Amino acid sequence: MAVPKKTSAIKSTSQHLLGIQNLSIIESKKILEEAKAFISLNRSASKKLDILRGKTQINLFFEPSTRTQSSFDLAGKRLGADVMTMNVSNSALKKGETLMDTAMTLNAMHPDIIVIRHQDSGAPNLLSQKVNCAVINAGDGQREHPTQALLDALTIINRKGKIEGLKIAICGDILHSRVARSNIYLMNMLGAEVNVIGPKTLMPSSVERLGVKSFTDMKKGLDKCDIVMMLRLQNERMQGTFLPSKREYYEFFGLTPEKLRFASKDALIMHPGPMNRGVEIDTKLADDINVSLVKEQVELGVAVRMACLKIYCK
Repeated sequence: MAVPKKTSAIKSTSQHLLGIQNLSIIESKKILEEAKAFISLNRSASKKLDILRGKTQINLFFEPSTRTQSSFDLAGKRLGADVMTMNVSNSALKKGETLMDTAMTLNAMHPDIIVIRHQDSGAPNLLSQKVNCAVINAGDGQREHPTQALLDALTIINRKGKIEGLKIAICGDILHSRVARSNIYLMNMLGAEVNVIGPKTLMPSSVERLGVKSFTDMKKGLDKCDIVMMLRLQNERMQGTFLPSKREYYEFFGLTPEKLRFASKDALIMHPGPMNRGVEIDTKLADDINVSLVKEQVELGVAVRMACLKIYCK
């Protein structure tokens, strides 16, 4: 098995990974190629490398996270980094400390890379201007979630062999979803045709300007699609009434075997998690290994984040 060597790291032309919009197609493809090399490593008996030995990684999560936080934690440790995950609920931030004060404190510890998830759009960009190390955006507000889009792309390539020419549907709460935005940017960049599907109340105005076709009819939007990405309802970001009821939402926009028949015969299902079963997706579909890529997304997420840490941790 070929193991990526420390001397062969692909360096990005940018110091930080703040969003897909900041990446060129060359940089995106380099991250995906680097990540491919870690898939077999993560499936082997010996998973530990020393590529980042002596480097310090700080995970700074201001929002609850299971998949992303544990994935970055594991990725850093498998590369040999010293990983510190800050418990924000017990930190000085809960006592009134600002993000900038925290940035100054962390900077004094001389980290090599900071992974940040924050409820405010633009927080990673602001942090990157105040520290002397690389910053990776693990999700900021409603803006972007670049590593999620990259792991979704790797998952599709791993199963379909390509993205260019595929027809991809992104369904659900488009308005509040940073996952949707990053995937729209990346899938368009890599040559896919992208449909977005959802109720009018959860669809951004003028979304077509992002290079997608929008639908409020699930059946029309799924027509001949190769990939169906379902999104979680972002209830924590909704202020006011966006939906009559979850039951009605499921009837019109939840993915069921009946609705999936309108997609391509070999269509595959994705979901960034956590899933609201019986609201966004039928339980049987979510667990059907013949069509669901949910578990594979989790697995390949570690490989993608290892690639990002290797590339950006100078």
